[in-house]
Amino acid sequence: MTFPSLSDAFRIKRLQQPGRKLRMVLDTDAYNEIDDQFALTYALLSPEQMTVEAIYAAPFHNDRSAGPGDGMEKSYDEILRLLDFLGVAAEGLAYRGASEYVGAARQPQENPAVRDLIQRALASPDDDPLYVVAIGAITNVASALLLEPEIVKKIVVIWLGGHNLNMPHAREFNLKQDVPAAQIVLDSGAPLVLVPCYGVASHLLTSLPELQACIGGAGRVGDYLCQIFKEYRPDTFGASSVIWDIATIAWLINPDWAPTDLVHSPLLTDQATWSVDRSRHLIRVANFVHRDPIFRDLFGKIRAHGGL
Repeated sequence: MTFPSLSDAFRIKRLQQPGRKLRMVLDTDAYNEIDDQFALTYALLSPEQMTVEAIYAAPFHNDRSAGPGDGMEKSYDEILRLLDFLGVAAEGLAYRGASEYVGAARQPQENPAVRDLIQRALASPDDDPLYVVAIGAITNVASALLLEPEIVKKIVVIWLGGHNLNMPHAREFNLKQDVPAAQIVLDSGAPLVLVPCYGVASHLLTSLPELQACIGGAGRVGDYLCQIFKEYRPDTFGASSVIWDIATIAWLINPDWAPTDLVHSPLLTDQATWSVDRSRHLIRVANFVHRDPIFRDLFGKIRAHGGL
């Protein structure tokens, strides 16, 4: 697959956080764990910083699903559940995504989410790119790139995937689910902000007592987030869980909360390890997250929505 060539100057400009309200779509395996629900809530409760134009259900397969298609359907249902709690209409906003991975055959998965992504990207003005926030396996985004390579000129991808580039492997859940899809996105030249998990987003820890104190009683969504956290981590004494996915939304709101470096796009091997080629195009990679201001902003918005 040959993608349109972007100049270094064009890509670097696109990789600057715009400092204004932006248009975005969210691609999420919402039922995989419990962090996607926080990220989706965060995005929808940040209307001054972003307009959420669409939400796409991504595939996943673990002990919470019978296969990638079942994972996508459960994620779609979870998206609808969150939208109901937030009082947001789902029609024209939520879309089913891929039921299979791109996989070794590099077969694009055509589905409502991918078609919508292509349509929205192509319709974007040249000076107003569509921000594509992906917090699951990046199958839908890779499929859209394969089906319509021209969208590299129209989008900026923010993806939570892999681990820190200096780690011995990148076999994080989002990435290892569909390694060929990740390779396609990394090789496409599309402007990309990569948020690694271990070593970066892993700082975003919280606990049930903190959640209960900060968002308990803050409407249906605040109570639901506390509920799913408790169900996911019943051993609450001295325990915490990481809410990785909100790092992507935080960068869109305030890039100082998730500082980044411009680096050459890493080569992702078939064994899901990082390799270096300094002749490749540049991407942004987050190197840290400032946990407190991110959670303070998120909790404050949930409390305001819940009338606290």
